Amino acid sequence: MSTTQQQDKQHDRADDAIHDKRIRSFVLRQGRMTAAQQRGVDDFLPHYGLNLEDGRINPAEVFGRQAPLVVEVGFGMGNSLLEQLQALPDHDFIGIEVHLPGVGKLLCEAGDLNLDNLRVYRDDAVEVLNRCFPDESIDLFQLFFPDPWPKKKHHKRRIVQPPFVEIVRRKLKIGGRFHQATDWAAYAEHMRDVMNAAPGYSNTASEGDFVPRPETRPLTKFEQRGEKLGHGVWDLIYQRDS
Repeated sequence: MSTTQQQDKQHDRADDAIHDKRIRSFVLRQGRMTAAQQRGVDDFLPHYGLNLEDGRINPAEVFGRQAPLVVEVGFGMGNSLLEQLQALPDHDFIGIEVHLPGVGKLLCEAGDLNLDNLRVYRDDAVEVLNRCFPDESIDLFQLFFPDPWPKKKHHKRRIVQPPFVEIVRRKLKIGGRFHQATDWAAYAEHMRDVMNAAPGYSNTASEGDFVPRPETRPLTKFEQRGEKLGHGVWDLIYQRDS
């Protein structure tokens, strides 16, 4: 067995231990499917869907080309991700989302537009990262508006925790970026504190801790309404240095 294979097995065992002990950051709420969402699943999931059980992927083989890889966790109803697919056809995107209505909506819209730079996992993000992505394979990792779990007793459910941040670091290429956004000030501070303490990252902000919203993150209708009401949104972008 090669050194690389031995390291991969060690990582997998460590990742499995983290998974066995961890508290899930999401609650699976299955809403009613619309006809369009169901069509997205029925007609397009066979093409766009990736399976956790298939194990480690080679992104170049998945998409049939070499291109920058963007991975987004928790894309919700997929509106922002769909905009990115269209705006950046020279990038490949893998979305990870557990809620079937959102998956169906995104697949229906992407399929109708004949977009082929998308693939989707419908499974737990931690398991997918652990088992399916090679180390140093992701150019940009996106986590937009995750559940803030605002009650103190639920803070342990927040996805941004040191073990998760370390998994993301390993999957990013050297120089790859981890982009987070939230509209909860307390969660923004939590994200900043976790990231500042994490080894192997540096903050890309030129002033302070947060960055202006980059053009690559589409402005959502929710944000537009929030801006009119004076609500804040905080973006953090950290780079993997080692």
